[in-house]
Amino acid sequence: MIFEASEFVFQPPPSISRARRILIKPSAFNPIPYPVTTSRDMLSLIIESIRQVSDADILLLEGTPGGGPVYPIYQALGYNFPRVLMLDVKDCIWVEVDNPLAKPFAVPTFWVPNVILSSDYLITVAPPKILSGRASLSIMNLLSLLPSSKYHSQALSGWGALYSLGIDKVLADLYFTLPFDLGIIEARQKFTSSDNTTQGEVEEYGKVFIGEPYRIDSEASETLGLKTDYLDLIDVAKVELET
Repeated sequence: MIFEASEFVFQPPPSISRARRILIKPSAFNPIPYPVTTSRDMLSLIIESIRQVSDADILLLEGTPGGGPVYPIYQALGYNFPRVLMLDVKDCIWVEVDNPLAKPFAVPTFWVPNVILSSDYLITVAPPKILSGRASLSIMNLLSLLPSSKYHSQALSGWGALYSLGIDKVLADLYFTLPFDLGIIEARQKFTSSDNTTQGEVEEYGKVFIGEPYRIDSEASETLGLKTDYLDLIDVAKVELET
């Protein structure tokens, strides 16, 4: 669904009221404010709306490309929400999770924080970004849930080993391995950068996309004219799973 950003009100789905632990994944692996990262206002709106229908534990989880601490970034972005547990991927216990696809595109298993598996409802919240011609939306936001120390390469830090496998294939695999319940694309603005994740062109857009992550990434890609090859791979895998 697409909403005007000025009129957007987060209506928690009924399953949130039954959840005991809700995990929110913001886009927050550097201290540059929105639209490079998820805005504090959007997270505050989501958290306050959840609190109206649920006393569940609410967790925020993020990791950094170089494996540095994420807590200073949370602080710089103003992520200081009451009764919300702020977590760093590098400090979590990691478990190896099988890719449910019979024929994975690139990665048969992923190392993920075990807190994801123990959460009842998963939300990914990200701004729309175009980095070096590649769209970064709600599914791309899941990449920094993976511990960078497990996936760096000799040539590239962060998740370099995954990029060398073909990041669109990796994202398609990750979508099925970590099935998030809800995605929110905070498209009040769109950020475009040719070769830098912190400096670029900001364009006003005034929308919010909300729904199942694959659906909203597809909708945002079509509406914004973005190139998202991993969606085509997800389409292929969905057909194979249904047959």
